[in-house]
Amino acid sequence: MAGSGRDERARVRGAQAGSASDLEALFRAHWGRSFRAAYLVVHDAAAAEDIAQESFLAAIRALDRFDRRRPFGPWLHRIVVNRAIDWARARALRAEVGDGTLAELPARPVRPESRGDLLPRLARLPAEHRAVIVLRYLLEYTPGEIAELLELPRGTVNSRLRRGLDSLRKGLGE
Repeated sequence: MAGSGRDERARVRGAQAGSASDLEALFRAHWGRSFRAAYLVVHDAAAAEDIAQESFLAAIRALDRFDRRRPFGPWLHRIVVNRAIDWARARALRAEVGDGTLAELPARPVRPESRGDLLPRLARLPAEHRAVIVLRYLLEYTPGEIAELLELPRGTVNSRLRRGLDSLRKGLGE
């Protein structure tokens, strides 16, 4: 795995120098997880695609400030999840939230074991709880990494995870 880390650092260096092929390689490497993270927070495929694209563009614009010693993926995912939370909050404030098509999920961002009753219940959680659950259990970040990504105290991350999981368990009758 160390080779892939070096490859990614080389791509970031190339992208910082203006290499279109390195930008494309970074995009391809991180698109799927970025889209899936956004989708699982906002539950709207078109919005998730926009959020993932806009997040990648924001990351590219800020690449000169990126610390190349750190992995690119977590930095990008932080941008994606923060934008997805902002989008979900704005949608809730506009009172456009409905439960119409949340169960009709596109196949590409959803694991087969996640289908069924779980995703509609996840959709009903507050965006902050959804975000930490997506980062922890679908993107497999540790609570410490999530705290760093979202610039939250670790206790807040743990609390949001616990409350979100408790809500999911109650809804599933476990």
